[in-house]
Amino acid sequence: MARRRQLYEGKAKILFEGPEPGTLVQYFKDDATAGNGAKKGIITGKGVLNNRISEHLMLRLHDIGVPTHFVRRLNMREQLIREVEIIPLEVVVRNVAAGSLSKRLGIPEGTRLPRSILEYYYKNDSLNDPMVAEEHITAFGWASTADMDDIVALALRINDFLTGLFLGVGITLVDFKLEFGRLWENEDMRLVLADEISPDNCRLWDTKTSEKLDKDRFRRDMGRVEEAYQEVAKRLGILPEAGNNDMKGPEVMQ
Repeated sequence: MARRRQLYEGKAKILFEGPEPGTLVQYFKDDATAGNGAKKGIITGKGVLNNRISEHLMLRLHDIGVPTHFVRRLNMREQLIREVEIIPLEVVVRNVAAGSLSKRLGIPEGTRLPRSILEYYYKNDSLNDPMVAEEHITAFGWASTADMDDIVALALRINDFLTGLFLGVGITLVDFKLEFGRLWENEDMRLVLADEISPDNCRLWDTKTSEKLDKDRFRRDMGRVEEAYQEVAKRLGILPEAGNNDMKGPEVMQ
């Protein structure tokens, strides 16, 4: 593997210096966490599957005109992305009551919401990613009012498209998390979709049985986590063909 300088390591991914200015290499790990890192484990092959699933969904979104940081997949665990200035927000789109929404508001899990709901969380692990309102976001300068208009429009468009895409393969898109970044090109700036879209940050239920096909299986000790991720990839028509070298991590330059 190429020797690259590591820039950042998160819970599920590592970012390395890219081969040319303005690019990064995003490496997908098998590590899994829940409860803001309180629970840790390994989901064998998760990084390979998430790389392929996210690639597939990013390309499909690109086809309908949604701007993303994705450039191309490099191998089974890595993809080339554009370097962006990440907006410190997690944008959660909810279509069906589940997880923290059900706990906070006492709505039974599985209740179809009257309309899609957007929630915002401040990306700060030490504060456990607290929920914030648009007033906080604009007051503290994390994003401008114009940025928020773009984020809302993009999030709802992404939700509409992915809801239909997953429904077509027998999966209900319950909720999911998005991150956005500022892509600078000379003096021009535009907001683009960043991070990933995978069973790590989406709740995906079988449409007929409501079987969970996402990281909730890890969070709730339900078992068969690897099989759930594989099922999502299978339904999307993604068949990893990893070789031994693809399964290894990159060699880090000290």
